[in-house]
Amino acid sequence: MNIGSQAGFPAGTLSNFAPHLFTFRGVGCASMEGLLQSLKHKSPEMQIEVCKLVGKAAKFKGKKKKWWRTQTLWWQGQPIDRHSKEFQELLDEAFWCLFSQNEGARKALLATQNATLTHSMGKSNPSETVLTEREFCSRLIQIRTRLRTQSSTQN
Repeated sequence: MNIGSQAGFPAGTLSNFAPHLFTFRGVGCASMEGLLQSLKHKSPEMQIEVCKLVGKAAKFKGKKKKWWRTQTLWWQGQPIDRHSKEFQELLDEAFWCLFSQNEGARKALLATQNATLTHSMGKSNPSETVLTEREFCSRLIQIRTRLRTQSSTQN
């Protein structure tokens, strides 16, 4: 199943462009794209504003940032190396926040059942993107498994 903003349910709903409210480390986010694009901004105040954005509005707010020159991203004024374990842990936490807090996102993910998830628009080189296709899809699969496990232990 190829995830993309133009796809129908559930693939389109799983796009980072989709509007899903969640809170990450005390900051309200309107979409995963808003959070991801905010990481390109050094200013904590600007990050908060970018986190409120959805879809293309979020994408364009980070598009001109040249973070890739130093491979440095930011959260709340703290630099984070794009290739660090710390960054991967931030992504893990962010995606879990989204799917644990937002019922619509959770329902879409569970609706994929056992489908193989892909993201053909995604880039594969971590030096060129904040989130590679592999980082994105593998997290969705891990969270899908985690949600199923939680659901089965509660029933």
